[in-house]
Amino acid sequence: MEHRGLDTYGYFEREGALGRVQPEFAALVAAARSRISEAYGRRLHSAYLYGSVPRGTARPGRSDLDLLIALHREPTDEDRDTAEVLGRSLDEEFAEIDGVGVLLYGKERLLSEQERYDLGWFLACLCTPLLGADLAEHLPRYRPDALLARELNGDLATLLPRWRERAEAASTPAEYRRMNRFFSRHLVRTAFTLVMPRWGGWSSDLTESAEVFGRYYPERAAQLREAAAVALDPVADPAVARRYVEDLGPWLADEYTARLGTKTPRAA
Repeated sequence: MEHRGLDTYGYFEREGALGRVQPEFAALVAAARSRISEAYGRRLHSAYLYGSVPRGTARPGRSDLDLLIALHREPTDEDRDTAEVLGRSLDEEFAEIDGVGVLLYGKERLLSEQERYDLGWFLACLCTPLLGADLAEHLPRYRPDALLARELNGDLATLLPRWRERAEAASTPAEYRRMNRFFSRHLVRTAFTLVMPRWGGWSSDLTESAEVFGRYYPERAAQLREAAAVALDPVADPAVARRYVEDLGPWLADEYTARLGTKTPRAA
């Protein structure tokens, strides 16, 4: 029987835990904890891990480290610069990872009504507490319904023009590789949340996500399987990104809008 990431009442179970971090990544996580605390001091409210490291599925030398940092107030340019330096230093020092991603927000935004079914859900369901008081205690429980799906990824149509610009501007193998990984991950997750309300569950596993999607859209199943493979093992082929922005992306955006509607516009 499939485990669909829900408890017996149909609510999301929080994925990831510090106890699932593999031994190969223990020193990295300890370093991230101490450096975040040192870098932000009293400005820091809390910090979280998400992704493959707290899920216990990270691959040494292949996976990246994903961090969410919540400050007491909205981050400044200096705070963002600090996050960039922090991520770069961890990436350079620890060969166990291939890149570091840092999300940085003020706690009020994370708890705001407009982010209730986007960043709020993300923190409460996909993030593992690393430092400070857990903001998830102030958020509701969530189900895999159409409202959540719409607010998570109902903005793909607005993202595609920027993706096209990025694809046209890229020129080096490293840029193509990073771009293809980012586009692939986003498209697989968007395709999965399109069918999430019908499937009635959650998975962060990209291969499983593509497989679930393919049950509902068999004519696009091969494309999603390919995207999941690229997300896990990025390639430096510019044709991959072109296929995303010219075919799969526009189709997925149109189907998402037709089935679920568009994401609520965010206040400036």
